[in-house]
Amino acid sequence: MLKKEKKEKLIKEHSIHEKDTGSSDVQIALLSEEIDALVAHLKEHPKDIHSKRGLIRMVVKRKKLLSYLQKNDEKRYKEIIKKLGLKK
Repeated sequence: MLKKEKKEKLIKEHSIHEKDTGSSDVQIALLSEEIDALVAHLKEHPKDIHSKRGLIRMVVKRKKLLSYLQKNDEKRYKEIIKKLGLKK
């Protein structure tokens, strides 16, 4: 779970316009941050199966959002990939 300040910062960085909180870019950035936190948690607690299941669901959701963005706006897709350093 992200803290309020960090979440607001991510939303400001990746939003398309002033009141944007739910665009694909913002959702992908928030999911990426939560995924990173869960990966760190699972390194310390490898037997936490419930968190692992949640991680898998988040990764699948992010993948769907990325494929949607790639189909509809290739430029934004490439920008978000570069900003977050997801694919090389």
